[in-house]
Amino acid sequence: MGPRMGPAGEGTQIPDKDIKVTLDTEGTPGDKARPGPEALWPSVFHSIKFFILCHSLLQLAQLMISGYLKSSISTVEKRFGLSSQSSGLLAAFNEVGNTALIVFVSYFGSRVHRPRLIGCGAVLVALAGLLMSLPHFISEPYRYDHTSHEDLPQDFEASLCMPMTSGPAPAPSNSSCSSYTEAQHLAVVGIMFLAQTLLGVGAVPIQPFGISYIDDFAHNSNSPLYIGILFAVTMLGPGLAYGLGGLMLSLYVDIDRMPEGGISLTSKDPRWVGAWWLGFLISAGVVALAAIPYFFFPREMPKEKQELRFRTRILSIIASHVSKGEGSSSEQSPGEYPEKQNGLAQCAPDLTVIQFIKVFPRVLLRTLRHPIFLLVALSQVCMSSMVAGMATFLPKFLERQFSVTASYANLLIGCLTIPSAIVGIVVGGVLVKGLHLGPKRCVALCLLGTLLGLLFSLPLFFIGCPTHQIADITPQPGIQPEPGLFPGCSEPCSCPSDNFNPVCDPSTRVEYITPCHAGCTSQVTQEALDKSTVFYTNCSCVVGGGSVTAGSCDSACGYLVLPFVLLISASAALASVTHTPSFMLILRGVKKEDKTFAVGIQFMLLRVFAWMPSPVIHGSAIDTTCVYWAQSCGRRAVCRYYDHDLLRTRFIGLQFFFKTGSLACFILIMAILRQQDKEGGTKTTLPSCGLEQQQLESGPKKLEESKV
Repeated sequence: MGPRMGPAGEGTQIPDKDIKVTLDTEGTPGDKARPGPEALWPSVFHSIKFFILCHSLLQLAQLMISGYLKSSISTVEKRFGLSSQSSGLLAAFNEVGNTALIVFVSYFGSRVHRPRLIGCGAVLVALAGLLMSLPHFISEPYRYDHTSHEDLPQDFEASLCMPMTSGPAPAPSNSSCSSYTEAQHLAVVGIMFLAQTLLGVGAVPIQPFGISYIDDFAHNSNSPLYIGILFAVTMLGPGLAYGLGGLMLSLYVDIDRMPEGGISLTSKDPRWVGAWWLGFLISAGVVALAAIPYFFFPREMPKEKQELRFRTRILSIIASHVSKGEGSSSEQSPGEYPEKQNGLAQCAPDLTVIQFIKVFPRVLLRTLRHPIFLLVALSQVCMSSMVAGMATFLPKFLERQFSVTASYANLLIGCLTIPSAIVGIVVGGVLVKGLHLGPKRCVALCLLGTLLGLLFSLPLFFIGCPTHQIADITPQPGIQPEPGLFPGCSEPCSCPSDNFNPVCDPSTRVEYITPCHAGCTSQVTQEALDKSTVFYTNCSCVVGGGSVTAGSCDSACGYLVLPFVLLISASAALASVTHTPSFMLILRGVKKEDKTFAVGIQFMLLRVFAWMPSPVIHGSAIDTTCVYWAQSCGRRAVCRYYDHDLLRTRFIGLQFFFKTGSLACFILIMAILRQQDKEGGTKTTLPSCGLEQQQLESGPKKLEESKV
């Protein structure tokens, strides 16, 4: 009946050579004096603690390189003329390769050399990072107002009003729109999409194989602690990605090929593009270094024999204050763990690839028919959709809404929002563990966290900056600007419509696309100790023919960015409290033999229905609020101006919508649990350990399905 069950030490077959290493390193004092460096070297790679250290660093670096694109998404848009929908698709494209291969990890998990495959995946991630930075080196230097860097004074003269060339405004210049330029643009975008795909493929074996390797060779009582430490260190990865983005985007994009005499831009200028590519090089180097140790770990190592000392002391203190009945569950868990592990580890290798593919749909449908699992998965899909959209476009939203630099926006998110979400996850786990929450109380905690997060999101609709007035641009999004709001003042100037060099009239706070659109005929530079200020004078569109200053108008409510980020962080922390209890609902809500498969299905659903479509949905919603699109070779490129009120309403509205969907799922779960309590008394769909064991023993006919 079922697989052979044995003691904890028999769950994994250890090769004789590995046992010899263990005996040599743990022998008598006389033996310890004999081994040289060549004997001590393998002992390091036969330590599960050293593997945990290496894997924590690798997952930290892998999440840092995966999250770095999100921190520089607006910069990549400006550099290569992408819409938010295109950049959202680019950010989500790493999930394509990941989702296509993640299902087969459970099949090949015990048949391959896991550490070596993790190392190969990490090398592929590092190569993807290098490939992601390649477009910078094959592209021409960045020209922020369509002129050559060799003749810097023309940067100013090209934007001035030239009355001698009176006549209608010329069409957008197509001098640089050769077939080679268009082909180069397509090649650059294609390289980035290919790099994102390889990034997803390389990440496939890292987390699943690493966790299963720790699970197999750590002491049964230490394994949960090790995995908890692994996740705690890993969660710092996104925060480091935003911090790295904040540092790199404060540097100019062409820092490696600066023109003679420098540049006239500052980081506050809307045309500023930071060194987005440098972060990919740094992250790729860190991942490559973290991948080296994995090629020296053995396929199987001796199972850890001793429980951690401080953990033993804590358990002994707890045991002296509680009764044996309360402690029985914790004492049973080490015994149950190898039983479950042996059953999965010994049955799964018996399946061939064809059998695996045949069994997969049946077990998938059986798992999805479980109402609690389906509703919890849907709630997590809603929550992950919110997180994916927020992580991808929150830096850009802060830049546009409050007129802050990309560097400052990333530092705010990396220092406030990401740590708040980590604290929320930890608090949720502590509450579940400390209060011994059952299924209904887990649902109640999820309801409370989601509801409070929803309430904290409401003020976000009203915190923001209105759109300042922009000459020659209609306020309705989706309608191309038509000249005529300021008739006659710039008509003799023949201003090119594809230039972008914004200037501001400080007296009326009206912004013009270029000095030419303001009717300015001359330019003056005031030198100061630390910086120089550029003014454009003799402007016919300004009252009295006054002057305008270079750059966009300063936001009158930029101080609101900090309260906004604090509210976002508090809402993220409250929503993150639901992570652990909802995960426990899945583990307790399915059959024992289906738990591993259910977790895999859960992550697959999150990728397919949340992490892949959500950035595209958010990017499309942001594009609908654009009021002025830049044109590049006759095609729509990056958006220059947004309707701030509409942008805030739609971006925060999407977050509110997904949180409401998650709340509705938890309400339905609570209703189902209460209905099952009424119908079955104490017998609910979430069975006890005894009922799980009875179901496992009474279902040999489904053994082939349970092998997955």
